[in-house]
Amino acid sequence: MSSTSSADDVAAPPAAAAPAAAAGRKVWDLPVRIVHWALVAGVLASYVTSRIGPEYFRLHLAAGYLVTVLVAFRLLWGLFGTRHARFANFVRGPHAVFAHARRWLRGEPARHAGHNPLGAWMVLALLAGLAVQAGTGLFANDEIFNVGPLYGWVSDSRSLALTAIHQWLFNALAVAIAVHVLAVLAHRLLSREHLVRALWTGRKPADAVPADQAIGSSRLGVALLLLAIVLAALTALVLLAPDASLSSFDS
Repeated sequence: MSSTSSADDVAAPPAAAAPAAAAGRKVWDLPVRIVHWALVAGVLASYVTSRIGPEYFRLHLAAGYLVTVLVAFRLLWGLFGTRHARFANFVRGPHAVFAHARRWLRGEPARHAGHNPLGAWMVLALLAGLAVQAGTGLFANDEIFNVGPLYGWVSDSRSLALTAIHQWLFNALAVAIAVHVLAVLAHRLLSREHLVRALWTGRKPADAVPADQAIGSSRLGVALLLLAIVLAALTALVLLAPDASLSSFDS
């Protein structure tokens, strides 16, 4: 797949080329970085609050809302974001993925300005898994006191089925997250890439990022608009949902 760069995704002007090369070139915009680290916090908070008892359900729900908003925003940002955030820019087909994997097995890892072909599919898998995890949680219940905010739109049996998916899927996501972390460590050891630092600063070394692939803006105006749309949609869904409790479906 390919994509064209918008006017705000261009590299720095030639006069700034030398300082930019010394400091690295920017590839990850601010929204991508905030979403990444906020998802780390949200997933961890969701796990902890699910384990310490039903009395912490409100905190678990808050963490779930956070993950829901972040994932929905990141999916939209994959369509309207900056160059390396867009799916069309970094998602490749099987041939590119296997070619990248073969280079790794030969000890010749290629460096990419954005996501590499294999990492791109891991990003998609994690986003898809988190989307399902967050979505099912909105309809779930703990069979004791607590229900998700959209519980009133489904039957009790359907809610229990979605709850089972919600619980099982977290285990699968934990494995995927572990693989993701191991891949980051492998990049650090085998190709000397500081992926964690890049996702913190937004910059990669200039020798890994051609000047014409650096971004010049985080498109924060667009990001704020998309975030407002996501928040408005989720708020409407919650406010329009029928009031319900576990007793509502007792017969």
